[in-house]
Amino acid sequence: MIDAIADKGGILLGSRLKRLAERLQGDAAQIIQATGLSVQPAQIPLLTALDGRELTVGQLAEAVGSSQPGVTRAIGQLAALGLVQAVQGSDLRQRHLSLTPEGRAVMARVKMHVWPGVGLAVDEMSGGETGRLLELVGRIETALDQSSMVERYERLKPEVLRIREFSDDLARDFHDINAEWIEAMFTLEPTDREVLENPRARIVEQGGTILFVEAQGIGIVGTCALQKTGDRAFELTKMGVRASARGLKAGEFLLSAMIARAREMGAEPLYLLTNKRCEAAIHLYEKLGFRHDAGIMARYGARYERCDVAMLHMG
Repeated sequence: MIDAIADKGGILLGSRLKRLAERLQGDAAQIIQATGLSVQPAQIPLLTALDGRELTVGQLAEAVGSSQPGVTRAIGQLAALGLVQAVQGSDLRQRHLSLTPEGRAVMARVKMHVWPGVGLAVDEMSGGETGRLLELVGRIETALDQSSMVERYERLKPEVLRIREFSDDLARDFHDINAEWIEAMFTLEPTDREVLENPRARIVEQGGTILFVEAQGIGIVGTCALQKTGDRAFELTKMGVRASARGLKAGEFLLSAMIARAREMGAEPLYLLTNKRCEAAIHLYEKLGFRHDAGIMARYGARYERCDVAMLHMG
């Protein structure tokens, strides 16, 4: 059987603990019901905190680690059952909560009939390592008190996208990513096939370069090439992002890296050829410094039948 939550380890720890808590709470409800008690498992911590004590709502909320509104609602339910009473304190703004005689009787039965067996069951399920389990849970609780998971996420999160250089084992990705978008919108032309099927010979060994963008946890999602077409002239070509990865900003990340690489290689001019139907791509090109250029169209546009847009990088 596939366990989608357990398979992700600590990534879905919250979901796994919630699932575990629901199973344990369900069993605890049956155990409590079997003793003839009318309380629910979620109410036991409140009764436990009030056992032998008087606490305000705020103190009780802090004792069980819950919100004051949630505790107020739960106390209303326990008061309706006759298990908890509220007494006005010297500060008229606060009420002190305590167990009624009926509440103390319930806690006595819980301590006698519920806790011993539950404790043994938990110890058996944990293989005798309940103490170690609780120590780890306590460590996480203390860590969350010191710094939330949101704060830790922002500090520790790895780079989601990274650039990969061309290697022969990525040639298939270069072919498939480009074939996907070209065939979806146009038809693969002989020029396309020659480059896609021979990227090392047609681009890399001719003085150009190919870059890839890899997404954390997904793999290679996009690629782009610089094809040398003159002494210093380079065409930015064969740029594509897998349809399944759109929305990750992978295209912009990759294009920025390729423009920087073109500068390092002394590209002059750096241009591209495309089609008006590629509206999203054209918008991205414009955002990163490309401008429509009639001279580029006249000089290079005949390379592709589908070309009706030529752009020059102005950076």
